[in-house]
Amino acid sequence: MIDVLYFAWVRERIGLPRERIETGAATVAELVEELRGREERYQAAFADLTSLRVALDQELASFDAPLAGVREVAFFPPMTGG
Repeated sequence: MIDVLYFAWVRERIGLPRERIETGAATVAELVEELRGREERYQAAFADLTSLRVALDQELASFDAPLAGVREVAFFPPMTGG
């Protein structure tokens, strides 16, 4: 089981702040594909991966990063300075 967290507009599009899922995905990209296949709201949230960042167990990662041993995946838009 993996905890999946959604932040900012990703959370708004999916309608959940977090969920715990069972996945067979080996990488973040495979997890995204599984999520996209669930419902239209996930397709909307993950339509453009260039506008998303991902963290695995609170460490920034890439979409081709492996999920082995990961307990938490967080999706969020890039941070903007100000």
